[in-house]
Amino acid sequence: MSAQAADKIMVKIAGMKPEGEPETVGMKLFAKYVMEATKGKYDVRVYPNSTLGKEDAYIAQTRKGIIQMCATGTQTGSLFPAMAMLETPMLYDDLDHAHRAMNGETFKLINKGFPEKSGLTMLNAFPLGFRHFYTKKEVKSVDDLKGLRMRVPNIPLYIEFAKQLGQSGQAMPFAEVPAALDQGVIDGGDSPFSDIVALKMYEITKNITLSGHILVIHSLYINNDFYKSLPAEDKKIFDDAAKRSAEDVWKIVAESEKKATDIITKGGGKVSSPTPEFRAALVKAGQGTWKLFYDTVPNAKEILASVDQYRKK
Repeated sequence: MSAQAADKIMVKIAGMKPEGEPETVGMKLFAKYVMEATKGKYDVRVYPNSTLGKEDAYIAQTRKGIIQMCATGTQTGSLFPAMAMLETPMLYDDLDHAHRAMNGETFKLINKGFPEKSGLTMLNAFPLGFRHFYTKKEVKSVDDLKGLRMRVPNIPLYIEFAKQLGQSGQAMPFAEVPAALDQGVIDGGDSPFSDIVALKMYEITKNITLSGHILVIHSLYINNDFYKSLPAEDKKIFDDAAKRSAEDVWKIVAESEKKATDIITKGGGKVSSPTPEFRAALVKAGQGTWKLFYDTVPNAKEILASVDQYRKK
């Protein structure tokens, strides 16, 4: 190793998503902005696709300071229950609404007390995309969802939402979904467009319903001790890079969501939007899950109420 390389301060960022996914793009942009602004003082290396272990493992490594940073989603809810509220069902009207809330009071309220409890600081929040239903049969109303065997992630919030809709929620890893659909074990599921398009889910389940019931939000986290050790000017650079990279991802996801509909349609899938009555039923089911937060998150009602100020008047 050269003397110049040895002088650089190593920063490792672990993530779970593969190349090209919004999370990985966001991590790489953050690294680029930090290294440019500090003229190479920091050697920021990105390890996507669970290269440094699964989510729980690399979160633990970041908390211990073995690595400096990581990207993840509501997995941090096991450390601090309010983090699960990043993916509250039917909380946001659209991406713009969520964007304003994550740049405002909602983000601050969710984070209140998190660094002290977790040993981590949450630097930003960016979307992976809204989750939409993919089903073998056409879904025109909430009644068409009742009784369907729908794959759900093994997360209490997701399972409860399926229950509120009258679905038979089948918890299984996403990797098992294509085979389960082929074998008739499940009737459908829900995923962001990025997954629906990447795995061509629309070739197996022709019907894509733009329910947008849960917005998947991930963030960059940094070890508290490492963050506090940064000189003031460098800390500002890290903060600015996190904000800038997140803003880039919000734009990228908005553009990709528009393109996804064309890809699905051209690939033989059928894309439909819920009627106002259908959407109202989804909202009611989503609100039925909010009770899960009331006993675990002291300021849950304040967080939920804060979102209203960011709706378009």
